[in-house]
Amino acid sequence: MAQQYSDTVLSIGLHPGAVDYRRYPQLDEATLTARITAGEAALREAGFDIVTCQVPADPDAAEVVLRDCVAGREFGVAMIGAGVRMAPEHTLLFERLINVATALAPGIRFCFNTSPETTIDALRRWVRPS
Repeated sequence: MAQQYSDTVLSIGLHPGAVDYRRYPQLDEATLTARITAGEAALREAGFDIVTCQVPADPDAAEVVLRDCVAGREFGVAMIGAGVRMAPEHTLLFERLINVATALAPGIRFCFNTSPETTIDALRRWVRPS
């Protein structure tokens, strides 16, 4: 029997307040927040059921936030943002998020974006909106 996946998407990313903007001189917290908000609106407009989980940079604190986001819900796919994956200083955070997500939602699939604007393309590789 084929496994059935939920269509609900878990979108995990660094809270804009946790980003080291010295690495991204063209970006600030207000701009990133606006881009994330616009990206989430586009996903919902496209029909995706999305739960956003913005985590701090500390892996222990991020695990607590992730557990709260996932509690009592089923997810078919998790998208982990580029801010977590692409910065070497967040390797342990990325590793923790992957391991906790798979423990909390066995069988969950993962997709990855390169910016808030490419999230919809990443999701469409794995799930279709309702």
